[in-house]
Amino acid sequence: MKLHMHKVSTTCRPILQFVAENKLDVEMVVVDLMTGEHLKEPFTRLNPNKLVPVLEDGDFILTESSTILKYLAEKFGSPAYPKDLKQRAKVNEVMDWFNTTFYREYGYHMVYPQVYPHHVRQPETANTVTVDWGKGQAGFLLDVLDKHWLGPRRNFVAGDKMTIADFFGAGLLTCGDLIGVNYKHYPNTSRWLSRMQALPSWGAVNDVHNGFAESLKAKQFVTIK
Repeated sequence: MKLHMHKVSTTCRPILQFVAENKLDVEMVVVDLMTGEHLKEPFTRLNPNKLVPVLEDGDFILTESSTILKYLAEKFGSPAYPKDLKQRAKVNEVMDWFNTTFYREYGYHMVYPQVYPHHVRQPETANTVTVDWGKGQAGFLLDVLDKHWLGPRRNFVAGDKMTIADFFGAGLLTCGDLIGVNYKHYPNTSRWLSRMQALPSWGAVNDVHNGFAESLKAKQFVTIK
């Protein structure tokens, strides 16, 4: 089994974290995003969307971070994806929320148009409007994460036990590191993220991401503080 990935990728890191924490037998195949390896063959035959991650399990090919996490958890029998129908539905619910509602505004409307040239809207006024909209929506959604999905008593986003929703959500949330997002006004989120960052493999999985965030510290961004 192979995972085609890059450690700088927001959507790869949740899978890398899950694999590392559970010591799963998955071979890592680096797709060099910096040289555009994902934009050409042979990678585009695996994923015509030209995006990582891609899981290759024999002749079975799977894309999309959330789906790959669910597949791996099911294949290896991980309790992080509960068998109970209602518990699993809650995990799916919060993962869908992270993947669509939250990540769209937080990542694609606030963070990425300020960091990655290929996400910059034209003309400049369009980019400014997009980022300002994203910041407003992201602030609202961080409040939902803090008070609804977590709250003062819940340790994890889908209940009292860590699930793949936590791996997924923490990975998406930390794309905000690139523009210096601060969670001081979201104490439950900060507590939860600290719990995830205490995982033994967190440092090794996130070293490239952290280095990239450090390289951007001198720049001024529209952010949440």
